[in-house]
Amino acid sequence: QVQLAESGGGLVQARGSLRLSCAASGRTFRAYAMGWFSQAPGKEREFVAAFSPSGSRIYYADSVKGRFTISRDNAKNTVYLQMNSLKPEDTAVYYCAAGYGTTSYSARGKYDYWGQGTQVTVSS
Repeated sequence: QVQLAESGGGLVQARGSLRLSCAASGRTFRAYAMGWFSQAPGKEREFVAAFSPSGSRIYYADSVKGRFTISRDNAKNTVYLQMNSLKPEDTAVYYCAAGYGTTSYSARGKYDYWGQGTQVTVSS
């Protein structure tokens, strides 16, 4: 079992920044691909960014490339999502996810564990 807890969401103006954190507990952190997904009202949950289990590979959705940065601190079992140049269309609930051995990083069905989500609201 892996428990995930997101934090860091909030209300920010357009072009502002936020940093989300995802604290993981339970099984070995490094055995899991770690990803961030977002879900806006009335829409499906979408891929944002992910690490391969080793941390050597990073993947981003095209919509966030150049604006968002995923990082991880293995000593703290924590994954971060630095979000810069935020836009109103980034407004969503952001979820952290862990997938054991997954290689399909953008596929939400390939993740085994999910956090409860944290709300990000970007005002225009």
